[in-house]
Amino acid sequence: MVNPRNNPKFVRWLSVSLKRVKSPWRKPHGINSKVRAKLKGKLPMPTVGYKAPKKMIYLHPSGFKEILVHNVKELERVGEKDAVRISSTVGKRKKTEIVKKAGEMKLKILNP
Repeated sequence: MVNPRNNPKFVRWLSVSLKRVKSPWRKPHGINSKVRAKLKGKLPMPTVGYKAPKKMIYLHPSGFKEILVHNVKELERVGEKDAVRISSTVGKRKKTEIVKKAGEMKLKILNP
């Protein structure tokens, strides 16, 4: 279940043509700004219309809901439609235990 939305890449006005203007989005504030006025043919501005459907929010691109796991005991709260993401603070020994247990439970691991 991949996100069906095809959102444009929102870049800052003039960031393409001016080297000193960096790319991260900033809202244009000028009174004569064509982008702020949302004129046809100009850069798109982020609006609520680009928001994802409620069913798709918090989903991994694979379609599973991510559950952060720190130890083996936390694997009990993971369901069929969930995927396991092992916390970055977990060490090598515990991580191998979690991977082994998740394999027995037939769970998807996003970062084995």
